[in-house]
Amino acid sequence: MSPVLAPDLLRGAGLRVTEPRVAVIEALDGMPHAAADAVHAKVAAHRPDLSIQTVYNVLRDLTGRGLARCIEPGDHPARYELRVGDNHHHMVCSTCGTIADVDCVVGQAPCLSPDDDHGFAVAVAEITFWGLCRDCQAVAVKAAAAVPIHD
Repeated sequence: MSPVLAPDLLRGAGLRVTEPRVAVIEALDGMPHAAADAVHAKVAAHRPDLSIQTVYNVLRDLTGRGLARCIEPGDHPARYELRVGDNHHHMVCSTCGTIADVDCVVGQAPCLSPDDDHGFAVAVAEITFWGLCRDCQAVAVKAAAAVPIHD
């Protein structure tokens, strides 16, 4: 992603430009799928006076105005990203929690056509794929190879 012009994003969304908001956007720009505590740690390195509650408030403001997206993969903490405005999905490692973006099907969007919409007008579908990332697969293969086979 190219460097974000945080003040322009904030003004475009009708939000006041504040130092905490700019700092959180800049942190998210370099850390897609970041948990709030990771964003706080990055921001606090330069702004130690910024509380975790302020970071949560800014993240709420950003997601509320469509500048950031919150994903909540299972029992992992909520994660935030600046990639908004498209219908992408996520791949999550069941072991370590690593998250990767997965683009939606090009052409038609079957994920927006449920069998029964229950009267809803579907606007967005969130799909999470679960599995093992490459690193966790390698660890699993090594662990399996280390187990002695008894006949």
